[in-house]
Amino acid sequence: MANQLTSLELLPPLAAGILPPLVWLWFWLKEDKKRPEPRNLLILSFFAGALSILFVVPLQFVAKDIFSTGLALLVAWAAIEEVAKYITAYIIDFRKRTYDEPIDSMIYLITVALGFASFENVLFLIKSAAAGSLSFSITTALMRFLGATLLHVFSSAFLGGIVALAFCRSSKIKRLYALLGLITATILHTLFNFFIMNDGFGANTSVLTVFAALWVGVIALLLFFERVKTVTCSIKT
Repeated sequence: MANQLTSLELLPPLAAGILPPLVWLWFWLKEDKKRPEPRNLLILSFFAGALSILFVVPLQFVAKDIFSTGLALLVAWAAIEEVAKYITAYIIDFRKRTYDEPIDSMIYLITVALGFASFENVLFLIKSAAAGSLSFSITTALMRFLGATLLHVFSSAFLGGIVALAFCRSSKIKRLYALLGLITATILHTLFNFFIMNDGFGANTSVLTVFAALWVGVIALLLFFERVKTVTCSIKT
């Protein structure tokens, strides 16, 4: 039977769930050193991303009732998360005057994604801690830092990058690029979940292979950042 955690016992899962995403956020914000975003808006975006999971979880339960199991369910779960993160960034960030250069879409979506990941991490870690398994909790925290948290960054950043490529285009083109970005992010997210949850490459090797592929993707993401930085038009001031 799971144990009920005290307030003091909740501190380690909270710290282990939130601090790693903050480390990633610090890392990715360095990509926007020339024209950094307002700190208060980034904080709001982070917490809005965290709270968006309150809408995501019920929708994922509905998806599970509809699809039960299988690839369709994984696609639905991934799509719900990616759409929720995009809508959050759109409402909180994309309509602000501070959204004034292409790279901003990547920064804001990464911030929202890390807020989402932090809350998701906390939920997983509290569940592990309540089960009374310290070693499993530590392993879960490490795996999520290297895998799931980075996945949220990876998928949302590529969505933001595709949106950024249409920064100087018409509203119609921007909507098309946003849709393309959401489809791309959903596919990337689904592939990760599929191989992790279904042992796509066999025991043990699966996790290592998928994580290695994800880290190769991070290199591609860094290159994508450089590509987005070359997008120029009449930047608002």
